[in-house]
Amino acid sequence: MNIEKAWEILKKEGYKKTDKREQILDIFSKTEKYITARDILDVMMVEHPGMSYDTIYRNLSTFVDLGILEETELTGEKHFRMQCEMDHHHHHFICMSCGNIKEINFCPMEMLQNAIPAYQIDNHKFEIYGKCPECH
Repeated sequence: MNIEKAWEILKKEGYKKTDKREQILDIFSKTEKYITARDILDVMMVEHPGMSYDTIYRNLSTFVDLGILEETELTGEKHFRMQCEMDHHHHHFICMSCGNIKEINFCPMEMLQNAIPAYQIDNHKFEIYGKCPECH
């Protein structure tokens, strides 16, 4: 997702454009990696010395709820990245060392749904974790 699309969503949902939200989105727009709230806070403390972790986390939660960011949990901590702009369903490999991602254009749900035919699946999340070729 690009910043312009993110602001369209925020405006439509009644959120104002603030310097802090703008900086958070700018940080995400410059990386494909999953990053933590602490990573965001470290960058923002330079311009906003009084910035709180709670403010960051509230904004990140709002962005996730609105579909601007996606989140995952790595090593017991939530990590975030901009929502993919792909027009097809896909999943990701996530490098546990550097945070880089690789798109996976295969979904195992068809196979899994056949294994549990009487169950209704409303949603799913499938991620693979390991090390990318550069970190291996």
